[in-house]
Amino acid sequence: METPVVDRALALQQRNRKVRLVLLAILVANWVVAAAKLVFGLVSQSAAVTADGLHSFIDGGSNVLGLVAMGVASRPADADHPYGHGKFEALASLGIGAMIGIGMLELGRMALDSILNDKHPQVTGTMAGVMAFTLVVNVAVTRVERHFGNKYKSTLLLADASHTMSDVWVTLAVLGSLLLVWLGFPRADGFIALGVMVFVAWVAYGIVRQAVGILSDTARLDPVEVARQTMGVTGVRSCRDVRSRGMEESVYVDLKIEVDPNLSTAQAHEVADRVERTLQDTYPQVVDVVVHVEPARSVPLRTERA
Repeated sequence: METPVVDRALALQQRNRKVRLVLLAILVANWVVAAAKLVFGLVSQSAAVTADGLHSFIDGGSNVLGLVAMGVASRPADADHPYGHGKFEALASLGIGAMIGIGMLELGRMALDSILNDKHPQVTGTMAGVMAFTLVVNVAVTRVERHFGNKYKSTLLLADASHTMSDVWVTLAVLGSLLLVWLGFPRADGFIALGVMVFVAWVAYGIVRQAVGILSDTARLDPVEVARQTMGVTGVRSCRDVRSRGMEESVYVDLKIEVDPNLSTAQAHEVADRVERTLQDTYPQVVDVVVHVEPARSVPLRTERA
C-alpha cells in the first residue's frame, strides 16, 4: 500500500509546482494592469480609475501571498504537520479575502471624497483606451486561472480567479463612469466607485466563506454515500460514524465498520484494506482512509449518517 501513497504525494507536489507557475504568470499580468490604471487614475484625478488600479494592485499582492503559501503547502507531511501543509493554501485564500476587504474600505473613502468634494476626473481617449486594454487582460487572466484552478482543483487559484473577475466588473463600471463624466455627469465617478465597493464586498464574502469552510473542517463527502460504498465491500456488516475533512484535492476520511467477530486479525485487516481501496478508487481526491474495525454485534446496526 505504500506505492500508491508515494505516488499521490509526488502527484500533489507536482500539482503545487504547476499552481505556483500559474500564479507567477498571473502576478506579472496583474501588476502591469495595476501600474497602467494607477498612473492614469492619478494623472486624471479619477477616484474610480485610481480605485480600480488599487484593486488590481491588490490582485498582484494576493498572487505574492499565494506563491508564498503554495511554497509552504507543497511541503510533505512531517512530525509537526502529520496531515501535510495543504491548509496553508486555504489560509492564503482567507488572506485574499482580507486584502479585498482592505481595498473595499479604501475604495469607499475615495468615492465619498469624490462625491462630497465634487472632484472632476479628466477623461481622455488615451485613458479610455488603457482601461479597455486592461479589461481584455483581466478577462484573459480570469479564464486562465479558472481553467487551471478546475484542472488542478486548487482552492487558491479559483479564489484568485473570482478576485480577478471582480476586477473585470470593476473595470466595466469604471468605463461606464468615464462615459458619464464625458457626457457631463462628473459625480458619476464617485457614485460608480461606491457601487463597485458593494460588489467587491460580496466577492470578499464568498472567498472568506469558502476558506473558513475548509479551515473549520467542513465535511467534504456525503457520509451516506460513503457508507453505501463501504457496505458494498465483502465482509463489512455495518458502517457508521463516517467523517471527512480537508480540501477538494486532498480529503481525509475515517469511519467505523463491523465485521464477523470470528475473523482473525489478519482477515479483519484485509477487509479494512478493501474498504480503503474501494473509497480511494471511488473518490480520487481521498488521500487517506482510517478504518476502525469492530466485531459485529448480535443485532446488526443500520447504516447511520455521520
